[in-house]
Amino acid sequence: MAPKLLALSSLSSISPFRLPNCHISTPNCTPSKLNIFKFHTPKPNLILCKFTESQAVSESEPEGYGAAAPTRGDIYLQRQQAVAASSTVLATTKKKKKKKDKIFKVSNLAPCCYGCGAPLHTSEVDAPGYVDQETYDLKKKHHQLRKVLCGRCRLLSHGHMITAVGGNGGYSGGKQFVTAEELREKLSHLRNEKALIVKLVDIVDFNGSFLARVRDLAGANPIILVITKVDLLPKETDLNCVGDWVVEATMKKKLNVLSVHLTSSKSLVGIAGVVSEIQKEKKVMLLNFQGSANVGKSAFINALLNTMSYNDPVAATARKYKPIQSAVPGTTLGPIPIDAFLGGGKVYDTPGVHLHHRQAAVIHAEDLPTLAPQSRLRGQAFPSSGLNLESLIADRVRSSGLSGLSIFWGGLVRIDVLKVLPETCLTFYGPKALQLHMVPTEEADEFYQKELGILLTPPTGKEKADGWMGLETKRQLQIKYEDIERPTCDVAISGLGWFSVIPVNKSVGTSDPISEVTAGELTFAVHVPKPVEIFVRPPLPIGKAGGQWYDYRELTEEESEVRPKWFF
Repeated sequence: MAPKLLALSSLSSISPFRLPNCHISTPNCTPSKLNIFKFHTPKPNLILCKFTESQAVSESEPEGYGAAAPTRGDIYLQRQQAVAASSTVLATTKKKKKKKDKIFKVSNLAPCCYGCGAPLHTSEVDAPGYVDQETYDLKKKHHQLRKVLCGRCRLLSHGHMITAVGGNGGYSGGKQFVTAEELREKLSHLRNEKALIVKLVDIVDFNGSFLARVRDLAGANPIILVITKVDLLPKETDLNCVGDWVVEATMKKKLNVLSVHLTSSKSLVGIAGVVSEIQKEKKVMLLNFQGSANVGKSAFINALLNTMSYNDPVAATARKYKPIQSAVPGTTLGPIPIDAFLGGGKVYDTPGVHLHHRQAAVIHAEDLPTLAPQSRLRGQAFPSSGLNLESLIADRVRSSGLSGLSIFWGGLVRIDVLKVLPETCLTFYGPKALQLHMVPTEEADEFYQKELGILLTPPTGKEKADGWMGLETKRQLQIKYEDIERPTCDVAISGLGWFSVIPVNKSVGTSDPISEVTAGELTFAVHVPKPVEIFVRPPLPIGKAGGQWYDYRELTEEESEVRPKWFF
């Protein structure tokens, strides 16, 4: 191939390619003489240059020559712009590295059972988180350890009652692999994280399951208060009255509550309202569910994922690996992260706070199911024409009412009626498995010792009754009343239920008139196991009658602005 002839005059058009550090001097030459020079253009080679950022700025050459050459000011501005652009690139690179480091730290956490949050292991068969070696190796090979259910969760899902929590607030019976104090420590760091807290409270055990020191776990984070198990309330209950009652009780706690939701994980009542409230807080990418043990957190999360799955494919996927729910307090033993939002936010199912003052902390593990109501609550009133009482007790009730009688609520509670009106009525709301028995107060001690474990259960069986601590705590209650035709108060037993005190029940007919000695004040003595707490509270408006006697308090403008709204 013949070499190309290139005129020197055309060199100026080969911009931006120039021969560095080369100078061609052509004295006394005219453009016509320049045509005698012949240049051979070799085949271009690919040259890779490695240079630093400072060299790129300092060694950049100006574009144009002569009159078209940039001024010193233009060169200075170009260099400053290049330095600013390079610093921006470095800053974004550092941010990406930090994010990658965080993701790496999270991914290095030990894999846990998706059902209970316990770390997976292959050593102890009875311990939470146990997986056989073959399954562990297979799942590890395919990077599926976060989709493994441990042996304990499989048994819990089939109805077995296996406790794992001991210590103050733990449960007797069975092996204890972790203490209640250790579970509290796992939750203590959450107060320092920016998150949206969903706090759950059981309506059947409102006072017992409402964490007294919730700020120790929630910090200054906003709270959505969720009331669970409203489907257990008696029929014809006005939920507007219940919602107002809950807000009144919550305002006394002085918490940063955004809203109150009355829900049922079984019937999905109120779940959509919680989803809507969560979606309003889109800037919060972390969602923590907190509450006392066995308040229904895992069941609520499953209902939440079920509702969200209709519009969110991520939530639909998360339903395949949802937390295990059971009647055993302490089912969840560690924080369980759940990818439930299309935008990348996380939901954490946290271990329940185990409270030593609830009845579940004092009875045997095998008796725990008796404390959980399985159907709607139906009040059992004393006295009542439908009760099968002995003739002597029935005659005594007709003549003078409940004064001088003792009522046993299973083997867990004893109420001595010291001074009441002849028409005074006590209505009990709690699990049906605990039977109510009434005897004269002078015979109560002997009756308890004789029938404990047989007629008065739990504890169930003589063997458990022999090791039972007894009803060591006695609290005397003096209750004043003003309106005799509406309930004066509720007496709530932590972890069990409550009984409502009605000074005068029109349906109860007695031969004696109202005594002037007891008018205005009722006196009871309540016996419970030593750590169990007793709460005296305003009456909960339930049933058809509750909607009739409940009064809404008039609010000031300031209270109306601060007071959270309730939804159902």
